[in-house]
Amino acid sequence: MDLTKNKRGTASVWGGETNLFEHGATTPPVVNSVTFAYDDLDEWFDVAVGKRDGHIYSRNTNPTVQVLEEKIRVMEYAEAATSFATGMAAISNTLFTLLSPGDRVVSINDSYGGTSKIFLEHLPRFNVDVQLCETTNHEQIETEISKGCKVVYLETPTNPTLKILDLKRLIKAAKQAGAIVVVDNTFATPINQTPILLGADLVVHSATKFLSGHSDVMGGLICGKEELVKKVFHYREINGASLNPASAYMIIRGMKTLELRVLRQNDNALNIAKFLQDHKSVKEVFYPGLESHPGHAIAASQMSGFGGVLSFSLNGGFDEVKQFLTKLKFVHLAASLGSVSTLAGPPKTTSHVEMTEAQRKQLGIPEGLVRYSVGIENVEDLIEDLNEALFK
Repeated sequence: MDLTKNKRGTASVWGGETNLFEHGATTPPVVNSVTFAYDDLDEWFDVAVGKRDGHIYSRNTNPTVQVLEEKIRVMEYAEAATSFATGMAAISNTLFTLLSPGDRVVSINDSYGGTSKIFLEHLPRFNVDVQLCETTNHEQIETEISKGCKVVYLETPTNPTLKILDLKRLIKAAKQAGAIVVVDNTFATPINQTPILLGADLVVHSATKFLSGHSDVMGGLICGKEELVKKVFHYREINGASLNPASAYMIIRGMKTLELRVLRQNDNALNIAKFLQDHKSVKEVFYPGLESHPGHAIAASQMSGFGGVLSFSLNGGFDEVKQFLTKLKFVHLAASLGSVSTLAGPPKTTSHVEMTEAQRKQLGIPEGLVRYSVGIENVEDLIEDLNEALFK
């Protein structure tokens, strides 16, 4: 069954699950077996070398994990997919697979803090030339791409200031230069944005966030062109950053309600952003759903919804942030995002904890910024909670 022809909500439920499982089960079983036995050595060999379907060893492939990989493949309109123990494993394995000494990668200043660490510290140690550009300066990014590069790595909306990149424009420039385009789609999710339909070669997700949706499991996924996914898979199976089947099952379960959760979070976030932009204690609100956002028009052209994360800065800086956050009732002051419950915190303890204050300032991240990942609570309660905390 070709689920790419169906709506994303249907694909999130049925992806990888169109056939009944063993014993007629309607839910994928958690297959905890490390190894898989064969009575026939020829059959075993054929599976081992990829001549026929099957599993040999769960560091490589696993039946439960395979269901999850098929689900994200379908949802992102990809040719193939593979999985990882964490989102950062997905990002790092992809970059280290595609880049070799002497290669050049072009990306943006505003990528996730862990990704920035790879660009600023780890890839240069392997003689990879890294060019980070001003995130919203599309002309600069295009110029750097035109100089030649192996990989163009993009993230939109960005974490934590929700900047927007014109994917179609930058992907076009990358294709003209013969570069591989990787897009981090964690913030948007396939409900709001499908980069492969805009021309991206690979899409990466921290499945820990919106895909699982409950802050109770970690995982990473990539999907896209089969040839590239196979290369990353072969690096990962030796690198060993494999996703365990129990975690895969929990992400599968979470993804079945992805559309319901994301649509609610989209609506909640937009209403909260509109409330905050008119509040006297708030200096600036960062959310692409606001018409005042500099990337609003681009976001509206490539996204069907604007996501469940916003950020805002307070007039009193970090001292006011500390007081404000501790007054909130309906929020967990914690790292991560995309959960059914609202999560909030400053970049210095969440997205960019790995960086110094000077490095965050260089990236345009104010110390008085609050990243607010909206849950599925009733928005009236969240707004009242924010209002009370801002006025006390």
